[in-house]
Amino acid sequence: MSHLLVEQSGPVLSITMNRPESLNAFSAEMIVGITEALRMAEANEEIKAVILSGAGRSFSAGGDVKTMGQVNGQQIYEHLGKLNECILAIKKLGKPVIAAVHGFAAGAAFNLALACDFIFAAEDSKFVMSFAQVGLISDGGGLYFLPRLIGPQRAKELFFNAEPIDAVTAKSYGIVNRTVPLEQLKDEVSSYAFRLSQGPLQAFGQMKRIIEQASYSRLEDILEQERLTQPMMIETADHQEGVLAFKEKRKPEFQGK
Repeated sequence: MSHLLVEQSGPVLSITMNRPESLNAFSAEMIVGITEALRMAEANEEIKAVILSGAGRSFSAGGDVKTMGQVNGQQIYEHLGKLNECILAIKKLGKPVIAAVHGFAAGAAFNLALACDFIFAAEDSKFVMSFAQVGLISDGGGLYFLPRLIGPQRAKELFFNAEPIDAVTAKSYGIVNRTVPLEQLKDEVSSYAFRLSQGPLQAFGQMKRIIEQASYSRLEDILEQERLTQPMMIETADHQEGVLAFKEKRKPEFQGK
């Protein structure tokens, strides 16, 4: 059975982690497959939004506990290299990525969700930075994403305590964008992904890029990035369509160009 399911529905690409018997614990095949699917999405002009989810009872348990204690340092180093490529592929994709979380998002899977642009969580979701339970540090970008999102003090509490928080708490912390009943999760995420796919994709991609730079740049640098980018944006077909639609008092029909 494939560890990953990839399906395109119109302008939306769905990537589903598919090891339900192990709560979608990561495998090399899965991580490399996600990276390849994201790179394909970048190259395919028909794809304008991506959904990342998990099959079965949970989003993902993260690292496979069955292999812990059976691998050496070099193997871990190589595995994390593949995971890092996956995380960077999400961040560099010039199209929105939505994580659809249900059940557990544990360890590196929590961080995989944090790398996405949006997190929609079913009401049954549990988020846990479980690394300290087995004497490890966070990987997959958690030590970068979480402190920037919720502040270092609260982030250290989640890292050190290694205890789950529910979807409502995650939303109150600013980790989750929306919480929905489990039975509505798929439809809610699909609807939002389609809505984004109809938007000005060039603008989305540029804002995503500059927002990422803002986490390590000075205000002066970001102001200059905005100044350099906006002249390019006014030349796009989407900008012209947006202005025309505003004048004609109708909804714009963006093409992502």
